Amino acid sequence: MLLTITYTGQNTAELGYLLYKNPNRAQVFELNHGRAYVFYPEVTFERTTAALLLDLDPIDLARGKVGSTGGGLFDYVNDRPYVSSSFLSTAISKVFGTAITGRADAHQALSDTPIDLTATLTMLPCRGEQGKLHSVFEPLGYAVSYETFISDESFPDWGESKYVNLTIRGTLRLRDLLKHLYVLIPVFDRQKHYWVGEDEVEKLLRLGSDWLPEHPERAYIMNRYLNRRRALVNMAFARLAADDAPDEAEEPAEKPEKKQTLNAQRLGSVVAALKSSNVARVIDLGCGEGNLLQLLARERQFTQIAGVDVSHVALQRAVDKLKLEHAGDAQRARVQLMQGSLTYKDARFAGYDAACVVEVIEHLDLPRLTAFERVLFEFTKPPLVILTTPNREYNAHYENLYAGDLRHGDHRFEWTRAEFRTWAAKIAQNFGYTVHFSEIGDADAVCGAPTQMGVFTLSAHAHNEIPRSEEAGLYAR
Repeated sequence: MLLTITYTGQNTAELGYLLYKNPNRAQVFELNHGRAYVFYPEVTFERTTAALLLDLDPIDLARGKVGSTGGGLFDYVNDRPYVSSSFLSTAISKVFGTAITGRADAHQALSDTPIDLTATLTMLPCRGEQGKLHSVFEPLGYAVSYETFISDESFPDWGESKYVNLTIRGTLRLRDLLKHLYVLIPVFDRQKHYWVGEDEVEKLLRLGSDWLPEHPERAYIMNRYLNRRRALVNMAFARLAADDAPDEAEEPAEKPEKKQTLNAQRLGSVVAALKSSNVARVIDLGCGEGNLLQLLARERQFTQIAGVDVSHVALQRAVDKLKLEHAGDAQRARVQLMQGSLTYKDARFAGYDAACVVEVIEHLDLPRLTAFERVLFEFTKPPLVILTTPNREYNAHYENLYAGDLRHGDHRFEWTRAEFRTWAAKIAQNFGYTVHFSEIGDADAVCGAPTQMGVFTLSAHAHNEIPRSEEAGLYAR
């Protein structure tokens, strides 16, 4: 990812004094998530350009460092090294921290003077929001231009890329330009690499105090910068003491009853389905950090509980969440965690009354889905399978998603209700199950609910069928 800042005028090499970076040599800065390089591709009396290049290693990010999501293909195959994302915003604060304060010692007069500056950001994420580039930057005094691309020249039907090369030009102090970039780059980056908490409110107000309160898009900027976390947005508006803040961001006179998150509703529905089926031995396939396992462990009905995940990092977090390292012998015998793949036959998956597959199948590549089907429904063949997956139709309710977008960067597909029911009916017919459907979360008449659930029950005559394991070379471990 690349940011260039160009100063045009007279004696422009003094840009180096404002940035505290010598134009005559390149510099390297070690960051938690990679390296930053500062160099000057152009230095003349009338025009000087400083460049900040950030080099990220997505594999390094996945090794438990800042930016890792704790498992999943997205950690290894993603756009993070190539786009102007929140990583670049962090690099600006680290590399140009003194310049942001405006201190320039012997060149303080120049630092306090508006100068002709042009900034260019390569590959800024901006799917469907090009109009926002104008409404966000132009009120700050910039002339805005950008370059767009098609996603793939070989497949023009795929449409426009979600990235743009953005150029903004204005007459302002360098410190103001850097503050604007620091705040506004994360506004357009939906996949922030850091936890958004109250400290981000402090940063936003500190760097935006002299321009954000009067900005016509302040509600949009604050919502996106704070990752749409309503409590933090309310806090920021209150701190700004903006009398004309939008009504929806104001604290209501009476606090409403706290609403359950979709994930809490989803896990509650799974636990309720298990309890009503009177099962005792449950395996959670794709257990992640152990959220469902933690709920199951509280219920005495479940005498044997197992969790399986491909991610060692996620399993270690499950160990911590379940406090297994400090548990007694009885609890250790009751709860078992296993590392494994859901697309390979594994004898350890067998012997349970019920298997749960919660928000997992959408992470599988479609060509591998057949392998998963046979591993679960043909070889493992538990009497009960509870499976949940997103309802793609409901994506219309998410403002930050556009046509064709998926809810998570690691999702390989998302099904409509009709597609899910067709797939589930085929599974039931092929492997001797019956299936019943339900929806989880707030539903509407058109789009349904955000999550769809299928409960598969093995037919009585299918219990004694012998699986065709000899045909399963694909699944051998």
